[in-house]
Amino acid sequence: MPEFVNWLFLDLNSYFASVEQQERPELRGQPVAVVPVMTDSTCCIAASYEAKAYGVRTGTMVREARRLCPAIELVEARHKLYVEYHHKIIDAVDHCIPVTKVVSIDEMACRLMGRECVLPNALELAAKIKLAIRRWAGDTLRCSIGLAPNRLLAKMASNVRKPDGLFAMTLAQLPRILCRLQPRDVPGIGSRMNRRLERQGILTMEQLCALSSSQMRSLWGSVVGERYWHWLRGEDFEGQEKSPQRSVSHQHVLPPELRTRDKAAAVIQKLIFRAASRLRRMKMWAHGFSVYAGFSLRHRSGWEAHARIVGCQDAITLVEIFRKMWQDCPDDKPSFVGIALYDLVPDEGHTLSLLGEEEKRGRLCQAMDSIQAKYGGGAVYLGGFHQVRDAAPVRIAFTSIPDFD
Repeated sequence: MPEFVNWLFLDLNSYFASVEQQERPELRGQPVAVVPVMTDSTCCIAASYEAKAYGVRTGTMVREARRLCPAIELVEARHKLYVEYHHKIIDAVDHCIPVTKVVSIDEMACRLMGRECVLPNALELAAKIKLAIRRWAGDTLRCSIGLAPNRLLAKMASNVRKPDGLFAMTLAQLPRILCRLQPRDVPGIGSRMNRRLERQGILTMEQLCALSSSQMRSLWGSVVGERYWHWLRGEDFEGQEKSPQRSVSHQHVLPPELRTRDKAAAVIQKLIFRAASRLRRMKMWAHGFSVYAGFSLRHRSGWEAHARIVGCQDAITLVEIFRKMWQDCPDDKPSFVGIALYDLVPDEGHTLSLLGEEEKRGRLCQAMDSIQAKYGGGAVYLGGFHQVRDAAPVRIAFTSIPDFD
């Protein structure tokens, strides 16, 4: 009797570090850590498998990484390059099978159809995808692939054999095959949820899978627990679509040369400019605005201010509000800064002001957006951040791939 799977999940291994090793052959086979800025007070955002062998992980402080691995090569992140490789990899996969969902910068899922669902054919397809990625993107780009009846289980399967692994779970193997894993291996069960399970005496996957759907719902406190009950039994359905985005935020760890009050303020203005541009692309208006500055990376202590605003999506207005808020910031050396725009409403929910100033600034923003679209990012900017225009470059949130144009 043939075995079947419905989903293929692809997870790129040590993605940022692998791209750097592809671009710089001298780094191949060497312990490499990718960092946001070249300072010991920040943390690694990626590590090659050679670095992981020494205990360096994503989130390891650079100072600690140097202690664990004195020979480690530190590379400043090049986010635009990682997005370029991301699209190369999607093209490679698309030549084998359409990508159903881009989950993050280094993860994607493909729904299998027809004869692709037969396990031997799915395994052959996975091997073909691995080869295509190496041909289209480079020999250092490795991925782990999971095959399973649904997307959650396929993601779990992709984590079983790393790096460069291939693992399949079928309905006939469930739930027995899950007993090799721990509850924290289930995507969505983080440290907080795992502690909640432990308080209820759920310490193993065998115990988790033995619960009824109503018990799972009670544990999660919502219908999400019931969905997990069905997913862990191999049922193939997708959960509800994500709710509309409610906030836009940007933050930046300041390099030593920008850790002054004036230069930190300039960086914040650049973050405001970028966030306002995002709002206009999203056709959203913000009704809340927060600014914060930190004076200790380790303890995340610092200053913050909040303001209610009448629906806004232009940087000039936001910078004016920021300058008033900034007057109350302590006269110290900030090590990181950030802003957030929240309580977003779409165009159709926004009421235009009766005053002409908003319309004028709206037309100015449209003109700036047109120039940026034609000549690229950085073609036009507010004079307030001229001195730091090359600071705080666009970075990647793993679940959101930025548009560098």
